[in-house]
Amino acid sequence: MTLGITFLGTGTSSGVPMIGCQCDVCTSDDPRDNRTRPSVIIHATDPNAPPGQRRWIIDTGPDLRTQIIRADIHRIDGVLYTHEHADHVFGLDDLRRFNAVMDQAIDIHAEPATMDVIKTTFQYIFQKHNNPNKTFVADLIPWKLEAYKPLELHGVTFTPLRLMHGRHPILGFRVDYTSHEGEVQSLAYCTDVSTIPPETYPYLEGLDILVLDGLRYRHHPTHMTIDQALEQFDHIKPRQGFLTHMAHEIKHAEVDPQLPDGIHLAYDQLTVYCKQGSEPKGKESSTHVQPANPAT
Repeated sequence: MTLGITFLGTGTSSGVPMIGCQCDVCTSDDPRDNRTRPSVIIHATDPNAPPGQRRWIIDTGPDLRTQIIRADIHRIDGVLYTHEHADHVFGLDDLRRFNAVMDQAIDIHAEPATMDVIKTTFQYIFQKHNNPNKTFVADLIPWKLEAYKPLELHGVTFTPLRLMHGRHPILGFRVDYTSHEGEVQSLAYCTDVSTIPPETYPYLEGLDILVLDGLRYRHHPTHMTIDQALEQFDHIKPRQGFLTHMAHEIKHAEVDPQLPDGIHLAYDQLTVYCKQGSEPKGKESSTHVQPANPAT
């Protein structure tokens, strides 16, 4: 009876390997160095849901189809968006397959500015009267998010958090879930972040899992470096921390062992579950880590 997160993609907007690059990471045979565009699935146990779980996708990047197939996901309960950049929205069209499988519309949630870009980019979805082919167009129900205003979905609370992506305001998400045994479990997903506004920090307290942007070691104007993310982990003190949105300068087998206790590099298809209990000890902790779960 747990809240968990599956990393569908942990790469940058270019993905790893990058087109035309022959560096050690882009040519690595370690599958953890193969990173598709950033996206996750949040899942929580629910006996009333058809597969026994509720699932929400955060961001639909251009690799969504491949990510969903390899994770063996057949049903979702909705989609939430951090922002409108191409590596976070350009796979939206693939949601139509979920419509066909589930025979129902899908709720999508985004800030007004993000939703406006989505509606403009995918006009054929939201202006069906102008589309000559109406037989297989995604059926989506748009809902607008507001920073710090909680949204409860099937017993799981999503709180949109204000983050800064350079000068661009975007969203992260805190997710809270109380299991049927009364366990309170919490995680936060904060990708594409360069700075965290002071008013957001109170919403990052008491986390089982915190996911932060960790692009590379060199400075970048719109993303945290690994060292900057480590400073945030030390300040926020989650039980476990994971880095995502990583560039081809980060070789998993070399960097992950150098990270502080309780901090890991995420990788595509990794699933992490929240569990209450003792504090993390070293790289092994009470937070459960396993490959992506078989799902229906």
